[in-house]
Amino acid sequence: MLLAVGYMVLKKEVFRLLNMLKDPVLVAFTTSSSEAAYPKTLERLVEFGCSRNIASFVLPIGYSFNLVGSMVYCSFAAMFIAQAYNIQLSFSEITVMMLTLMLASKGIAGVPRSALVVLAATIPSFNIPVAGILLLMGIDHFLDMGRSAINVLGNGIATAMLSKNEGLSQNEIPEAEVAPQQAQA
Repeated sequence: MLLAVGYMVLKKEVFRLLNMLKDPVLVAFTTSSSEAAYPKTLERLVEFGCSRNIASFVLPIGYSFNLVGSMVYCSFAAMFIAQAYNIQLSFSEITVMMLTLMLASKGIAGVPRSALVVLAATIPSFNIPVAGILLLMGIDHFLDMGRSAINVLGNGIATAMLSKNEGLSQNEIPEAEVAPQQAQA
């Protein structure tokens, strides 16, 4: 889905972007932290052609509010715990739980295992035992590696899409910045 949306806006350039982001994605994957990949991601987005101003603004916001991998994980993990405890949830309860986890995951830090904290804070409100998180702890490190890689990829694609939408590349200076420079000359 992420790639499909990126392809709709960036066309075939999305494949060049994916190739350029492979190092930051690999750093995020191996460290289980999207924060560790931030400097390299910013550098690669500028090399791709994104305006440094836009990338420097959008990427940190994405790291705070666009952690796609963590949001998806929280939803599936809560459903897994409910099923493991044989807790039957109605469609409306599942929908409310998914929406709640989507909102709660917006503040997840880009550090390893932070999604477990959001789960621990959220699932008791749906009568799902917090102890169920222990079922996930043994494998969470491996799942966190994938989450972090998806988070970096999602934020990179979102930044490139916004930069293209704004029509700015790294070589273009907005007219608002050109006027004061000409006035000084």
